[in-house]
Amino acid sequence: MDKTFLKGLAVMEAMSQDEGSSGVTELAEHLGLGKSNVHRLLQTLVHAGYVRRVEAVGRYELTTKLWELGARIHRRLDLRTEALPFMEQLAAVTHETVHLSILDGADVLYIEKIDSPQPVRAYTAVAGRAPAACVATGKAMLAWASVEDIALAAESLQAHTPQSITSAAELDRQLQQVRKLGYAVNTGEWREQVVGLAAPIHDVYGTVVAALGISGPLQRLDEQVIRDHVPFVMEMADQVSQRLGYRPHLPAAPRAQD
Repeated sequence: MDKTFLKGLAVMEAMSQDEGSSGVTELAEHLGLGKSNVHRLLQTLVHAGYVRRVEAVGRYELTTKLWELGARIHRRLDLRTEALPFMEQLAAVTHETVHLSILDGADVLYIEKIDSPQPVRAYTAVAGRAPAACVATGKAMLAWASVEDIALAAESLQAHTPQSITSAAELDRQLQQVRKLGYAVNTGEWREQVVGLAAPIHDVYGTVVAALGISGPLQRLDEQVIRDHVPFVMEMADQVSQRLGYRPHLPAAPRAQD
């Protein structure tokens, strides 16, 4: 293992936490290294183009080279590819139909799914749509959507079943609850007796870009079973988010209405 290389990475990580430029002395104290060692590491990083010296103050700052590398990796990430292993885990544990959805106006668009192996199951199709306010994946995304997207969903409310949300006030109340809990449920609001559970997926910037969820017949997914599945659904959605570069300890991008 190249310890010098690891020390260089540690220097860059420490610099990324500074609001502005970094000094040799403070980096040495933070990392527990000698000042001469830190100075040599900085000179190497300057030569490689990852760090530059701010001559006016005699300090150092990161360049955009790391961002450029990260952006190239981010462009290669495919949501469906990254999500599929976790969808398979979710299907294996719950034995229910698993959905990966994105928000498209007032609808959800199903971009990937794994069918339940059970004879009685929720039927959907890849490239199929459903009203976002009526399904769990839709509510999981709407909770962090823009004011405009939420308003569009509110304008499109219809009573598809007796459980459907039919007022903007009730939609707002439920979305507040989703933001508080971190997951959403569908109590038969799109197809009567078909219920669901979903959690949001965040990208590297903290933006909610998709949702991962399960659905099935009410006779199997009663309230207790839904509660039992909540931790694993949230965990799998979080794993997909992390594959997209999201780090939960970092602040998420602000919602448009804030």
